[in-house]
Amino acid sequence: MEIMVAKQAGFCFGVKRATQMAFEAAKEKGNTFTLGPIIHSPQVVQKLEEMGVTVRRDLSGLSDATIIIRSHGVAAEELEDAVRRELEIIDATCPFVKKAQEHVKSLSMSGYDVVVVGDADHPEVQGIVSYATGRVFVVGSGDEASRLPKMGKIAVVAQTTQSFENLQNVVLECLARGSEIRVFNTICDATAIRQEAAKELAKQVDCMIVIGGFNSANTKRLTEVCSELQPRTYHIETAQELDTAWFNGVERVGVTAGASTPKWLIDEVVERVEEIDRDKNN
Repeated sequence: MEIMVAKQAGFCFGVKRATQMAFEAAKEKGNTFTLGPIIHSPQVVQKLEEMGVTVRRDLSGLSDATIIIRSHGVAAEELEDAVRRELEIIDATCPFVKKAQEHVKSLSMSGYDVVVVGDADHPEVQGIVSYATGRVFVVGSGDEASRLPKMGKIAVVAQTTQSFENLQNVVLECLARGSEIRVFNTICDATAIRQEAAKELAKQVDCMIVIGGFNSANTKRLTEVCSELQPRTYHIETAQELDTAWFNGVERVGVTAGASTPKWLIDEVVERVEEIDRDKNN
């Protein structure tokens, strides 16, 4: 079998930055925690735990410690709580997420009702929403946006992993609901680039493997866009999850990975597919 890896796959800038900051802190600091998983990769989180970096759901009872803010960011009140507790703060929030937070805070204070395009249950979106001082709405699609109330001034921002098409659909609905619209395209280019590279690869192969955390929004989206073009698309977290039956009759295998997937996980998957191929030919 020929194994083809997408030209753009794995760590994006924000995730790579956050991971480096976390591993450096693990080596240099004692009593270190992350507020929520640093990135959506259970395997990376486990490696950090082995180095003494523990995941915390909240800051209760914490003092005299170092807290790392995850790449998705945290709610404004959580950051304020860390400052009040005089914790050492290492802010690994992705700069693109930070920009979305700043837009929401500034626009909300200027009297705009804010519409955030994204998944309301995602920690990135929950953090972005917390920076609003006035009304804020979260919508996942143009259809959801069609049910928004009439407003005066509307500001629109997006979860960084959203598709541009979805942002456009929401903006079109908002145009019918407000007298003034301000739109900030806060989508990370890395998301679109990975999706386009995955689409191109899915057209050329007989089977697609998408690697990434099952809790990763951008990896789930990669799986969806690949599945539309190649029905034999499989989402896995590790090489151990590969099923030899997936490769029956397959001549070319495509491999891509979400933005929270480290290179060593991609390499392990490629190596395992090579093993499966050798076993089939023996």
